[in-house]
Amino acid sequence: MLHIILYEPEIPQNTGALIRLSANMGAHLHLIHPFAFDLSEKRVRRAGLDYHEMANVYQHDNLEACLDKVKPNRVFALTTKATRHYHQASYQIGDAFLFGPESRGLPEAVRNSVPEAQRLRIPMVANARSMNLANAVSVMAYEAWRQLDFQPL
Repeated sequence: MLHIILYEPEIPQNTGALIRLSANMGAHLHLIHPFAFDLSEKRVRRAGLDYHEMANVYQHDNLEACLDKVKPNRVFALTTKATRHYHQASYQIGDAFLFGPESRGLPEAVRNSVPEAQRLRIPMVANARSMNLANAVSVMAYEAWRQLDFQPL
């Protein structure tokens, strides 16, 4: 199993798109409270289409509760503050990928709680601030799944 963790997501359409992504690849999607919308909101449902019933989506009060429940092998934090690129790591079933809120990324304390070797970035051109959250998760999740030969999760 691969786990996608969204820390305090802010944009319902991104979360809806990631519900659809997680359903299509068999990953588990974890949402850390607080987030700025209700999962029943029309924008979330529209972006997720009819995949909500196929997806494994879990809500957690905080990151610690999520990690205690999931017990991932390793946590990889995706951040523009990292120097190691996402394709330079080798992934395993049971890994988790942590993404910060759209407007501010992972808080420094959360980011620094992950070992430096497990803080990863997606390359971008100079002066680019960040990618759309749903796009960044897609890039990362499919690289991990590709490394696992697209075996059922």
